[in-house]
Amino acid sequence: MISAAEEVAGAGPLTHRRVLKIALPVVISNATVPLLGIVDTAVVGQLGDPAPIGAVGLGAVILTSVYWAFGFLRMGTVGLAAQAIGARDRAEVAALLTRVLMIGTGAGVALILLQVPILAAALWLSPASAEVEALVRSYLTIRIFSAPAAIALYGITGWLIAQERTGAVLALQVVQNGLNIALSAFLVLGLDFGVPGVAWATFVAEWAGLALGLWLCRAAFGVPDWRDWARVFDGAKLWRMAAVNADILIRSLLLMAAFVSFLFFAADFGDVTLAANQVLIQFVYITAHAMDGFAFAAEALVGQAMGARAAPRLRRAALLTSIWGLIVGAGMSVLFLGAGGLIIDLMTTSEVVRAEARLFLPWIIAAPVVACASWMLDGIFIGATRTRDMRNMMAISFAGYALIVSLLAPVWGNHGLWAALVALFALRGLTLGLRYPALERAAR
Repeated sequence: MISAAEEVAGAGPLTHRRVLKIALPVVISNATVPLLGIVDTAVVGQLGDPAPIGAVGLGAVILTSVYWAFGFLRMGTVGLAAQAIGARDRAEVAALLTRVLMIGTGAGVALILLQVPILAAALWLSPASAEVEALVRSYLTIRIFSAPAAIALYGITGWLIAQERTGAVLALQVVQNGLNIALSAFLVLGLDFGVPGVAWATFVAEWAGLALGLWLCRAAFGVPDWRDWARVFDGAKLWRMAAVNADILIRSLLLMAAFVSFLFFAADFGDVTLAANQVLIQFVYITAHAMDGFAFAAEALVGQAMGARAAPRLRRAALLTSIWGLIVGAGMSVLFLGAGGLIIDLMTTSEVVRAEARLFLPWIIAAPVVACASWMLDGIFIGATRTRDMRNMMAISFAGYALIVSLLAPVWGNHGLWAALVALFALRGLTLGLRYPALERAAR
């Protein structure tokens, strides 16, 4: 039968304690993400040759970029599963798990079959030395075979978040990354496997992560609904899932285009400015990781309220999670105001880059508070599966960003570029905020 956690999910009062119970494990989990890259770099760095370091870094970036495109599977699954939970449709919750596992596995198999053109395109966009490219090929040839596990885990993660089981998500992240780190050190330093050793470590860890994820979802497999094929392949359900995921994918691609173009435009202002912007953009990523927990809480709680057609409950979920989002955003701004210079110094030893980064630090201090609404409303709209609004408002915001870049960057230089990025955050929050009343009306 369905687990006790799923049985009570969506029930009970909405409190600050409940929001924190969902959010804090995600914040802790996110803190472990950069640790894996640091350890992999440090391990191959002990080989005394720069080529393996470059190969592991380039190979990881290629796969991360490809997998990132499937992030919609996590976001879409949270909203759909949370709404099924709110509607007390336990059969749909179980069937949805089967669907996301099938999509994740199918997408992973497709990547395996397409690995040659994917690698060729990646190396064409980012060429390297012959030695590095050979090592990248050996790395990706191994790692690509865990693609089905890696992508399916997006769906499992979303399914668990919808049930407020973020403690399980944390356990999954810690076990997978911990195993990856231990195997990487053993295979590279102990058995001298070199770059393939790092790839095998990740391969084993990702399949082990999938096995653990399935075990964490085991209660759903205790009832027949997960293999009710008429329900699993229901045309209306599949079409809705496809529409939700397509909207999220377009929104995410536009957001990625904004960040990528930001760095491309920065390159026009010289190497020092580009390096300074690369340092400062890390502050934005750090803030996003800190905010994720509360955005995820909004996804789960708003989704459950939408499924139950409880507009007052939806409003309270949006309000409580947004209060905490604002607290975190303000806290990050205060942190960057007091310690921004120190953080810059830790990230680079170049005095000219340090000085350049400090010139634009005020934009970073303002960004968390300005961006807070956009991050939290993303979570709210994902939970409500109002993904068409997310897509359309992102398109409007991106157009505004492009216009501001074209007007201000030529006359205000890098300050104009930062103004455009901060304006993008503000526009996303404003446009989604204007669509919020319609979201509440849909919950009645």
